[in-house]
Amino acid sequence: MTSDAAALDVSDLAGRQVTVAGLGVSGVPAARALRGLGASVTVVNGSDGEPQRAQAAELEPLGITVRLGDGEALPEGTELIVTTPGWKPTSPLFLAAAEAGVPIWGDVELAWRLRGADAPPWLAVTGTNGKTTTVRMLAAILEAAGLRTAAVGNIGVSLLDIVLGDEPYDVLAVELSSYQLHWAPSLRAHSGAVLNLAPDHLDWHGSMAAYAADKGRIYEGNQVACVYNVADPATEDLVRAADVEEGCRAIGFTLGTPGPSQLGVVEDILVDRAFVADREKQAQELAEVSDVNPPAPHNIANALAAAALARAFGVPPRAVRDGLRAFRPDPHRVEHVADVGGVAYVDDSKATNTHAAEASLGAYEHIVWIAGGLAKGATFDALVLTAAKRLRGVVLIGADRALIGEALARHATDVPVVDLDRTDTGAMAAAVREAARLARPGDTVLMAPACASMDMFTNYNKRGDAFAAAVHDLASGRVPDDQ
Repeated sequence: MTSDAAALDVSDLAGRQVTVAGLGVSGVPAARALRGLGASVTVVNGSDGEPQRAQAAELEPLGITVRLGDGEALPEGTELIVTTPGWKPTSPLFLAAAEAGVPIWGDVELAWRLRGADAPPWLAVTGTNGKTTTVRMLAAILEAAGLRTAAVGNIGVSLLDIVLGDEPYDVLAVELSSYQLHWAPSLRAHSGAVLNLAPDHLDWHGSMAAYAADKGRIYEGNQVACVYNVADPATEDLVRAADVEEGCRAIGFTLGTPGPSQLGVVEDILVDRAFVADREKQAQELAEVSDVNPPAPHNIANALAAAALARAFGVPPRAVRDGLRAFRPDPHRVEHVADVGGVAYVDDSKATNTHAAEASLGAYEHIVWIAGGLAKGATFDALVLTAAKRLRGVVLIGADRALIGEALARHATDVPVVDLDRTDTGAMAAAVREAARLARPGDTVLMAPACASMDMFTNYNKRGDAFAAAVHDLASGRVPDDQ
């Protein structure tokens, strides 16, 4: 490894040996971009399935070498690694790179370095929960202001495709995961937001402190605003620790009455006391709580964060209201499926951790809760303690349901619990029928599993689809064949 390789720049990649770690939504555009810059590109990917082979067949005609089933050894001559999200810093490939002095960039870092001099600014969002919803709300508000924008990044749209594309944008709404931020040291957003912090992905980061530090990278070099959650002091601590540009401000959002330099709620009105002429005495009305869909507390917080970033970019108040009214949430995020017999059935399959489930449970008064799946090392005592008074009953599903059951036995002894010991294709229908048996008119049957889905389903979308199908069967009186 030559001494100048550690300071590689995108303008100096022609002829260099670059290894891309991983395929998928991020790896394929990265490999293409690097090849377009004249680099000699090798892609390594641990999986060797049909989707990976199809992607390899797409890349190989471009002169890109793809090594499937090979993700540990550092290819000979590698001078730079560009990694996709998810590869742990402790991966053998990265440990070998560190020993050899090979720099590692993430796909976001590569996109940031490739943007042109007239590139649109980035309004960036991270957090344990709510990122995708907030970014899509932000994009809707920016569009309502007449700005050319796109919701990109961890939301499933490659930043590399956007940066290298021909479409002109005024500003980008960017979702960033902790994985992406870890490998993006050069990123300097116009304004950034950390929505919340709760233990997640600790097996990847190694500790809560390391996880929080990677989230906090979103504030580094911010130009106008660092947006934080007043109810989550750890997010404000990250603002204090950040090195920002002169004049950049800390802007809080709260579900309560906002103080100066904050956005909040006053009598069901979303108001701004940050981007007004006299924030000590004035507040600007932005929208009504009823303009937020759905108007659950955690979603109102998402709307306030999106509004703060938009206002930091100079968006007028009316566009905040119009954008929130136009916004439609993605499926499986506190999605009302149907009312059956006076009971509301709500799909929040995206609540794959305890923090997300707590927000969802806090939105309803009387709940029959469908929970369980892969716990990913989580504990459930705090969640059950918070929700116990709201629970009419609980139906437990999935591999780690016993962990939730034990927390319920400790902290919600009067709540009826159904332990559903089955993982076949009819399990969700059975869970919905059991929940219907426990529910009373006026209750909400809420599937907010607080766990990942992969023990029973391909992903949380499939889990949510199964719940919705079971609810529609219940409403129509159909009974599955296995019953």
